[in-house]
Formats: sequence, C-alpha cells, structure tokens
Amino acid sequence: MTHDANTGSQGIRISDSTTRGVRVQVESLYVPERSSPRDDSYFFAYHVRISNVGDETVQLISREWVITDADGEVERVSGPGVVGEQPVLPPGGLFEYTSYCPLKTSVGSMHGTFHMVVGGSGEKFEAVIAPFTLAMPNAVN
Repeated sequence: MTHDANTGSQGIRISDSTTRGVRVQVESLYVPERSSPRDDSYFFAYHVRISNVGDETVQLISREWVITDADGEVERVSGPGVVGEQPVLPPGGLFEYTSYCPLKTSVGSMHGTFHMVVGGSGEKFEAVIAPFTLAMPNAVN
C-alpha cells in the first residue's frame, strides 16, 4: 500500500493510494461561489479517480468517509456505492466522479475506504482513500 499527499497551487489538494490493485486518487478544490465565509460556510469539491491496476475484476460495494474540520468536529458518511453506482472495474478499468463537502471551517480533511468485492471469489477488502486536505486558498501556509 502506498500513500502520497501533495499540495498543488491555488489550494488544490491531492491524495493517491493503492490497495490490492485498486488505485484511488482524489483531488479537492475550494468552491468560492458556493461558500460564504461570513456565515462560516465553506464548500469544497473533490474529484475521485478509481483505477484497477491489478489483475482481478473488482466491484465497489460501499464507501465510508471520515471528514474532520479545523475545530476537530468529525463526521462519518457511509452508504452503498458512490454517486448512486456500484461500479465494476475489470483489470485496467477506471471510474471517476465528483462530489462535494460543506464545512463550517476554512480548513479540514477527509479520508476513508471503499469496500470492494473481488469478482469470482467474492472476497472482500477495503481500498484505502489516503487523507487529503480541504482548504480555502491562503488558509494554510
């Protein structure tokens, strides 16, 4: 399992991890037009890219996110699939989606797991979503 976290320009945050041939890359971005700092409302988008770099077909069954804001408030979000789908990824397969996260603080973080099932054997495992930062530009030095 590998983890890398990088900070890009303009407040973009990236995470990249691979678990048992399932590579999960996430990029987050502050959305100023949907945010209202005056009202302690900060809105972030995150784009997820799930690639099957292994040699077994896998299916994403459910997800669990752990969202933490700058005040230490933790919210867990779990449920079936992602964006209403439970994608099947053959070797070399790819699934991408964008979702959103509102926070009460200008900085926070997310991490989690995708619950996967191996086609054929039915074996279950958790693909790690490495931590990434949600941050309003210039909120983190």
